[in-house]
Amino acid sequence: MANDMNYQTAREADTLHRATVPHAVSARLIRARRALHVTLSNGVEMSVPVDLLQDLHGASLNDLAEIEITPLGNGLHWPRLDADVLVEGLIHGIYGSRSWMAAQMGRVGGSSASQAKVAAARRNGAKGGRPRNVA
Repeated sequence: MANDMNYQTAREADTLHRATVPHAVSARLIRARRALHVTLSNGVEMSVPVDLLQDLHGASLNDLAEIEITPLGNGLHWPRLDADVLVEGLIHGIYGSRSWMAAQMGRVGGSSASQAKVAAARRNGAKGGRPRNVA
């Protein structure tokens, strides 16, 4: 009797969760753009360049084309790559681990050229450049 009640409670919780939390209903690769296109249960459609995603960065189009949606729709799986992406992460713009995303942001930020950065580089150059490391 207790198992029947637990099962029914779990089914009701699942039904409520599926009705209120968006989950993936379809996912496909747009080859021409190297983009992942996901349709959510609430009708929202999103496309994300696959090279922004940590485990998919640099993968071949053939490996990227085979996508599975997890049974609850909360994740995507690429069997050829043994890679997984959480749908909630995509919704929130989380494309990898915290350290990987920090490295990506630092790489992009370090390559930017602003007027202030150019001026600072010129001032430092006039002083003889960057100081040498003393070990």
